[in-house]
Amino acid sequence: MKADLKTGQKIREGGFTILEVIVAISILTIGLLAVASMQTAAIQGNSVAYRVTEATTLAQDRMEVLLALQYTDPLLNAGTNLPDPSPPAPTGYVIDYDVDNTTLTNAKIITMRVVRQLKGITKPPITLFCVKPVLVP
Repeated sequence: MKADLKTGQKIREGGFTILEVIVAISILTIGLLAVASMQTAAIQGNSVAYRVTEATTLAQDRMEVLLALQYTDPLLNAGTNLPDPSPPAPTGYVIDYDVDNTTLTNAKIITMRVVRQLKGITKPPITLFCVKPVLVP
């Protein structure tokens, strides 16, 4: 410590004690860990959103294939859990569809389902419905 030249009293020098530094570093560490856990949760959420978007896009793509067919095409015959009409689904996805021609007159209801499988767990399906009417010339 230094002494005041006029009074001769000791002057306390400014600075941080080791305890204050340890407390400050601890608070900073806790804050950084919280940000890191939020980042992990955000990455997981983005992954789920990506898979749902991909499944929805697959369902829309396959639905468009069916809607482009003639009304009398064999792929549009009534049935349940019919095979996917396009090239095989990507790994981790199962695509099937149903055609119902009894509920509506002169129209077929197509139900397209895409089931996602992730790490051996089957996720709820993405389901699209569409009505294909008879087009009268």
